[in-house]
Amino acid sequence: MATEIEDKFDVPAEFMLPDLADVPGCAEVAGPKSYELVAVYFDTPDLRLAARGVTLRRRRGGADPGWHLKLPKAKGVRSEITHPLTRSAKIVPAELAGLVRAYTRGAELVPVARLETKRSVTHLLDGTGAVLLEIADDRVKGTVLGEQETAVRWREVEAELVTGGRDLLKRVGRRLRKAGAAPARTGSKLARLLDGRLPAPPGAAATRPGTAGAVVLGYLAAQVSALLAQDPRVRRAEEDAVHRMRVACRRLRSALTSFKKIITGTEHLRQELRWLGRALSEARDLEVTRARFAAHLDRLPAEMIVGPVRTRLGADLAARERAAYDGIREVLDGERYAALLDALDALLADPPFTPLAAKRPDKPLRAAADRCLRRLGRLYAAAQALDDPRAREAAMHDVRKAAKRARYTAEALAPALGAEFADLARQAEAIQEALGRYQDAVAAQAVLAEAAEAARRAGEDTFTYGVLAGLERAAAERDQAEFPRVWREAARGLAQIGV
Repeated sequence: MATEIEDKFDVPAEFMLPDLADVPGCAEVAGPKSYELVAVYFDTPDLRLAARGVTLRRRRGGADPGWHLKLPKAKGVRSEITHPLTRSAKIVPAELAGLVRAYTRGAELVPVARLETKRSVTHLLDGTGAVLLEIADDRVKGTVLGEQETAVRWREVEAELVTGGRDLLKRVGRRLRKAGAAPARTGSKLARLLDGRLPAPPGAAATRPGTAGAVVLGYLAAQVSALLAQDPRVRRAEEDAVHRMRVACRRLRSALTSFKKIITGTEHLRQELRWLGRALSEARDLEVTRARFAAHLDRLPAEMIVGPVRTRLGADLAARERAAYDGIREVLDGERYAALLDALDALLADPPFTPLAAKRPDKPLRAAADRCLRRLGRLYAAAQALDDPRAREAAMHDVRKAAKRARYTAEALAPALGAEFADLARQAEAIQEALGRYQDAVAAQAVLAEAAEAARRAGEDTFTYGVLAGLERAAAERDQAEFPRVWREAARGLAQIGV
């Protein structure tokens, strides 16, 4: 999979590409070189992919012919998955069709548009001749298929990093704008061609702007988009994708719980989100644990690593992780998951609001945050009142979950209600992270005990497992001793916010 860091610009027909030879960081300009590209775009008949910023095309010509699946941008980077050209020009390869299943929900993928592009490519090179940045100057003829097929023509320029840094992209962008280019109105050629034909995203017109309901619905819609965006990445077992998808599940559950006085009747949906989060948890936990042990082993002197410890704590855990991903893919291909996605769309399209949703956001949303904070305080006080260490440890796990809910609630409200809620989110996150470090160390000890027992049965030396267990025990004790200070500082900060 490739990632794209690029800026797109709309330009007039008479646009002249400026001289870029003296751009700082560039040693030489090569080109232009011309190509002719023909791309046919596939989507559902009601354009579900395009509505979510996903493009799927079959392209001939140029330096990279083939099938291209482009996923929505994440943190300024857009992912592209490629597949070689197939014999059939009308059937999407099964691998790519599977990756967009969360968007299509089983609907047929059909040709919806054709783009014919005359491309002029210019490269900015460094002193060794390596390509830093590519500029594509495109003259485009676009046709929507299935209609009268009247052609639309336009010109655009795209600057894409290859090996250069973001500063170079910014400098080139300034040059292009000075020459008459303007930031593109749409994120892709297809979106420009289909402008006015795309369905509105769920929730776009479900409530009046400037209300509590609008704030809550906007946040829910953003988290549904985040969940969907990670679906194809999770199917490919990309780094951190399962974590991001699980966080989207948690944020949705948290919002539906925290704002249940504003949006009601979501108990079943919250249960289904909990089910999905649990289905994702094993792979994520194994991923984190494996990385944790690898870091420990890299820091240990070689003489303290005895026996096939790296295999048991590396390759063996990786095999379990791969098996967990196989289980996740079965879940993502199942009817229950599809029903959950349909239910989320239905919620956004017709939210079951209470009368509070029509109110101005300040009072009802502050009340929701206040309930989260009071619950967090009650749970911590109850945990500290327990004499039994095991019962207290279990209760502190509930404290961590309450801190997480308070954090997510504050993050949801910060854009609408201001910086004090961003501060609240940071204080709650400090509590969550401190307890999370402790629980990670405790969980790691359990994995080490299991691995050591397997090594013992195989007749292997278990010395290194004892060393690692000692490190984890010390980390847990340190985190446990440190937590009261973390709580006092966070509580003081929350009191100053005065939500």
